[in-house]
Amino acid sequence: MQVKVLIPTPLRSYTDKQDAVVVEGTTVGEVLENLTTKYSSLKPHLYGNNGGLRSFVNVYVNDEDIRYLQKEKTRLNESDIISIVPAVAGGAGETMDATAIGEIVREIELSNEEIKRYGRHLIMPEVGLDGQKKLKASSVLIIGAGGLGSPLALYLAAAGVGRIGVVDFDVVEYSNLQRQVLHSTRDVGRPKLQSAETHIHDINPHVEVTTYETKLTSENALDILKEYDVIVDGTDNFPTRYLVNDACVLLGKPNVYGSIFRFDGQASVFFAKEGPCYRCLYPEPPPPGLVPSCAEGGVLGVLPGVIGTIQATETLKLLLGSGEARKIRAEPLIGRLLLFDALKMTFRELRLKKDPNCPACGDHPTITRLIDYEAFCGVGAPEESATGFEISPVELKLRLDRGDDIVIVDVREPHEYEIVDMGGVLIPLNDLPKRVNELDSFREVVVHCHHGPRSKRAVDFLRQIGFTKVKNLTGGIDRWAAEIDPALPRY
Repeated sequence: MQVKVLIPTPLRSYTDKQDAVVVEGTTVGEVLENLTTKYSSLKPHLYGNNGGLRSFVNVYVNDEDIRYLQKEKTRLNESDIISIVPAVAGGAGETMDATAIGEIVREIELSNEEIKRYGRHLIMPEVGLDGQKKLKASSVLIIGAGGLGSPLALYLAAAGVGRIGVVDFDVVEYSNLQRQVLHSTRDVGRPKLQSAETHIHDINPHVEVTTYETKLTSENALDILKEYDVIVDGTDNFPTRYLVNDACVLLGKPNVYGSIFRFDGQASVFFAKEGPCYRCLYPEPPPPGLVPSCAEGGVLGVLPGVIGTIQATETLKLLLGSGEARKIRAEPLIGRLLLFDALKMTFRELRLKKDPNCPACGDHPTITRLIDYEAFCGVGAPEESATGFEISPVELKLRLDRGDDIVIVDVREPHEYEIVDMGGVLIPLNDLPKRVNELDSFREVVVHCHHGPRSKRAVDFLRQIGFTKVKNLTGGIDRWAAEIDPALPRY
């Protein structure tokens, strides 16, 4: 029996760029086994060393999560479609109850200018005067002032959310401007929080803005998050995602989730009081470097606008849908994962289930305090494979200048090579196993990519098959351009 398998964007490079493939099999296990036999480079992304499906990869049959069934033994019908959904690396002391919200709303007044500003809200019966007062009484914390945080901050401010907190510790760069519409060209080099506060007040001077120019950590997260009614995750890394999730579970806060990659986006609301949390969907993160970041894989500039606006919509629904005299009967994305494909302009909705064994929100939670999330995600952990197999741009330049026999291998994609190159041979990472015969294992080889993760994986592969004189260029071609050849364009 032939079954259709939908391939997500991060994994399409392993299936000859196909977004769907037809595979033989009568059970999920047979189909996945035949899929990874046909596309062998896909196997380590779906299966761990123990032979089981990785915990950060979810498998759906049609739109039904089969995680808590025996995935491999689930029998299929000819009309069934399998979806692979991997993890893809924005008040009061407690969330206010109905009585507290009602009392605050009765005390709040809107000025004539605010009534004029929010007029299109006020004439909606689902919002009205009480609803707008409720928004003014509410507080939202946005984690990250980047791609997702930009539309979040602008639309929540425009809607009249009374207090907006923003956590970030980065500065505006030119590469941000393609998608981070909260910042402008004149803000390049300026802290993102300063730029964000300026533009939020340009949109709505009635909004109180609180900024936290710090990295969110296990030490400060609970103190920062506890002051807000809704937490919105606009981050781009797994340690912070798991940190935000666990903090929200411990504090009983709703976590409005969004993620983006190339043309694909995800959105959901994780609220342990009413449904699953992020760990129910992805119990464990992928190994470092296995899932490319937007800096490595790219992102369509408008995609954060689509997903960030969905997050803003869900946030407003949560704020308006709480408390006494509830006017809006909307259904937030609790227990649902929204998938967006910008290339096809399609939305799909998958049902999520609360995992009774979830360590954060399950029946017997084991996560009762925040942990070391970088260690949990393997970030910064010492790796034996990297020891002695790195070379800095300065060292490489010195060795090339003195005439050492070194082969430079670029494992980026051809379209990246067209943007900028530093010479050498181009062998994209996914082509390396079938083109490895082009390299001489007796010569010194230096491998590079954009920033380093892909070349690190290439070096690990070459070492495993017998190359001993191979090194990874730390920081990739981007660091080479910054430190050695400033004339080269950076992207």
